[in-house]
Amino acid sequence: MDWFTASDYWLSRLVFQRALAAVYLVAFLTAASQFRALIGQRGMLPVPGFVERVPFGRAPSLFQLHYSDRFFALCAWAGCAVSAALLAGLDSLLPLWGGMLLWLVPWVLYLSIVNVGQTWYSFGWESLLLEVGFLAVFLGNDEVAPPVVVLFLLRWILFRVEFGAGLIKMRGDACWRKLTCLDHHHETQPMPGPLSWFFHHLPKPVHRVEVAANHVTQLVVPFLLFTPQPIATAAAALMIVTQLWLVLSGNFSWLNWITIVLALSAVRFPADPPDVPEAPLWYVVVVLAVATLLVGLSYQPVRNMLSRRQVMNRSFDPVHLVNTYGAFGSVSRVRYEVVVEGTADDVPRTDSDWREYEFKGKPGDPRRWPRQFAPYHLRLDWMMWFAALSPAYAGSWFDTLVERLLENDRATLRLLRRSPFPPDAPPRYVRARLFRYRYTTWRELRETGACWERTYVREYLPPTRLAETAQRP
Repeated sequence: MDWFTASDYWLSRLVFQRALAAVYLVAFLTAASQFRALIGQRGMLPVPGFVERVPFGRAPSLFQLHYSDRFFALCAWAGCAVSAALLAGLDSLLPLWGGMLLWLVPWVLYLSIVNVGQTWYSFGWESLLLEVGFLAVFLGNDEVAPPVVVLFLLRWILFRVEFGAGLIKMRGDACWRKLTCLDHHHETQPMPGPLSWFFHHLPKPVHRVEVAANHVTQLVVPFLLFTPQPIATAAAALMIVTQLWLVLSGNFSWLNWITIVLALSAVRFPADPPDVPEAPLWYVVVVLAVATLLVGLSYQPVRNMLSRRQVMNRSFDPVHLVNTYGAFGSVSRVRYEVVVEGTADDVPRTDSDWREYEFKGKPGDPRRWPRQFAPYHLRLDWMMWFAALSPAYAGSWFDTLVERLLENDRATLRLLRRSPFPPDAPPRYVRARLFRYRYTTWRELRETGACWERTYVREYLPPTRLAETAQRP
């Protein structure tokens, strides 16, 4: 069945599979280390309360059948173990059907996590990992050459990721059409990285070139993925370079890395293919059936891309088989940050000893330089960026966060870089204030050593004690 497989992509498959396993590993490590404070039994948005409200059909998950923090931890660490095994190449040592089942395990486990993760798992890279991970189940192992139709569908995902992001930019914010968005983006993005300050201070003509190059990469180059080699490889390589540029400019979880993984599947590496037997009939039937299903489900994402009311990061089925993607359809011009503080004073006053909680990734102390965390995802830090845009984004969880800080909850404090209070002496009151942040100039950086300058805007949450958070509906 020469028409069914592409033996010259065997090395592309190998690189793709190992890279995808690495992304899976990061995703499960993120879940295992953060879930108790976010969605655990005493989390800000507990899973037990969610599954009581939402039926299995709308959010299929193992945790619809049973939930405990211990069971969640078991699933998350099992996902780490299986991902590590796939990274080491265990699937290649199994028969074809065994390798497929092994790839199915992390997909089921991560689907179970995402479908009960609520706000904390509402990002596009969650659905993207699931969509790519589902296709990886049918890519085969050393017993068969890579199926052409699966390689095509991986390019189809990459096309939708890039082209959808390009369309949402052109439709969403005039600054993308004027080539001026990067005058603001590096300063106002959700979580700046260690080089973001320098990217922001690049000359404005360079920013214009960056935006123009982005438009070419997202609106023109994706079509070249479906052309003959070596043009398709060159198109994928250009996308990889663009994504690596984005990796340097900020912390975007594993969005850039999973996009790079997708692009690797389109690169044809120069290597002699090994001799492998012909694909068994049952495998051909399964792959073609799945491909037919996914092509049919692609109707909604295509309709969305062509719509003037295009939306970003939407799943059209409860198991995230085919989704729509996009990022930064609009760019903020001003950066706001919520600064959370506590005091041990019995009566909170303006001149009380207010001590600031330090987050790991989000800006806080103006003198503290941003760090690189991606592809690891700091979920609370990201949502604090949304909270600064509007309190409505934090309405479901911010009060609980404050309550946990008043309790000196260990799981919650682990999400932070530093608490200003000792474990046995929690604060009496916690408050939140909104500040405007801007990058310092070169001169200000030399004189003060601070990369940020911040200005008080208004009160975000008045001083609150534990009894008051308990009384809130």
